[in-house]
Amino acid sequence: MKKTGERSFSDGTRTPGVPENSKKGKRKQRHKKRQSGDAKNVSAQRSELSHSATQAEQTGSSRPEGAKRQRKARRAKPNRAERRALLNQKLQAPIVNVDEGGTSVEVLQPAPVKEGAKSRVSTHGRQGKSSEQKLLRHAQEYRSTGSEDKGRHRHSDMRSDGTNRFPTRHRNQASASQALYAALDLGTNNCRLLVARPEQRGFRVIDAYSKIVRLGEGVGKNRRLSEDAISRAIEALQVCQQKITERGVQRARLIATEACRAAENGAEFVERARKEAGLQLEIVSQETEARLAVAGCVSLVDPEADGVLLFDIGGGSSEIVWLDLRNRYGARGFALTRFVRTWTSLPLGVVNLAERHGGVHVTPQMFESMVDDVTERLETFPLGNELSRAIERGNVHMLGTSGTVTTLAGVHLDLKRYDRRRVDGAWMEQEDVSAMINQLLNMSYQERVENPCIGEDRADLVLAGCAILEGIRRRWPCQRLRVADRGLREGILMEMMAADKVWSNSNQKRRRAPRKEYNK
Repeated sequence: MKKTGERSFSDGTRTPGVPENSKKGKRKQRHKKRQSGDAKNVSAQRSELSHSATQAEQTGSSRPEGAKRQRKARRAKPNRAERRALLNQKLQAPIVNVDEGGTSVEVLQPAPVKEGAKSRVSTHGRQGKSSEQKLLRHAQEYRSTGSEDKGRHRHSDMRSDGTNRFPTRHRNQASASQALYAALDLGTNNCRLLVARPEQRGFRVIDAYSKIVRLGEGVGKNRRLSEDAISRAIEALQVCQQKITERGVQRARLIATEACRAAENGAEFVERARKEAGLQLEIVSQETEARLAVAGCVSLVDPEADGVLLFDIGGGSSEIVWLDLRNRYGARGFALTRFVRTWTSLPLGVVNLAERHGGVHVTPQMFESMVDDVTERLETFPLGNELSRAIERGNVHMLGTSGTVTTLAGVHLDLKRYDRRRVDGAWMEQEDVSAMINQLLNMSYQERVENPCIGEDRADLVLAGCAILEGIRRRWPCQRLRVADRGLREGILMEMMAADKVWSNSNQKRRRAPRKEYNK
């Protein structure tokens, strides 16, 4: 039998059969106490507010007791531009001329100081007379040495890694992120220069130059660089040297490719370029050229692709690279250069192939003979059958970097004027590429000259490039082709900046202190 008790009410009576220590009864008692306590707190707060209001009326203050007094607005300090203007006024006081009669006053403002003469001003406190005298002395020294530096011919000095250091007055003040880099590619057909500054995820182009010089003209027959071709190249290199000097480039790499590799007088030309243009060229190998082409174009690789067939159709040679990306595990950008499976360099380019078969008036039979010449060279490609099986499985696309593919893309887009922003990164299907090649093949030489995306400089070479592209497509037919208006110059810049760790240094600066200790 369960024990029973009695519930008590407020009047002292109890209910028989209900336990006295029930949880429900205790819960109600706690709730009543809480309500009574809340009512007391509210009344206490109201009394305090009324007391503070009456006190404020007696003292004449509108601020209640306990409230914080608002601080007065501080006087705004001059910013950096204002401090610089005040300092310039002290260093360069205006000259006031008053005539004898006192009827007119003439104020002459001094000439502004050059940007290089300005020094950093401390933002902590006011500067004394010693700092002003120091700045004035620095400006006078700059004026005295500035005239001596004008007209001085600056030569580059070669580093151990093949790059060049160019002297500059402010190299110590320039950080890695502010330094300028230059890349020069002297090919068989073109001379190209690119000046850029590193940024967070790449680089920003500051200056660019490109000129068709046809340095390899006649090398296939005579095995020597002609005097006219050397003169055209030296003239273009002098323009590049002037741009590098005016921009204040700190690091540069200047390469020469197939024309200087194949010519017997290639080394003599390099020495002549050093003396007459002030630039030290580096004749790179075929492997280096293929690696730089990959480094310059990997940013256009499809993130979902399992492989890429990259080709660079040059003036004297053509590089073909297979990127096997089945195990890249999310790698992208410059990191994709580690996934080169195999590569080759064909001794065929648009210049020597056009010289061998003709480039002005090209018939379908001549075009097929050029394609057969390319196909025969591709038989020795290493791992060619394995690449064919990878393409059959799908998810492999082509990536072309040359004047040939950019011309095809411009004609395909029907551009009235060549626009790099629309061409670079454009996709073309297999049917579109075939249609564009047939369209160019049916054009006459004059029609190719009048086309805004071809012009007179490429009219006799574009069909030779199409023959090389057609030979690659017949050997490894891919459904998609991506066009890249970039190449060796971009690859040179990416490698130099990666070697200087400009991106890793910026990432380390953004890290927190505990992570730095953890990395140690």
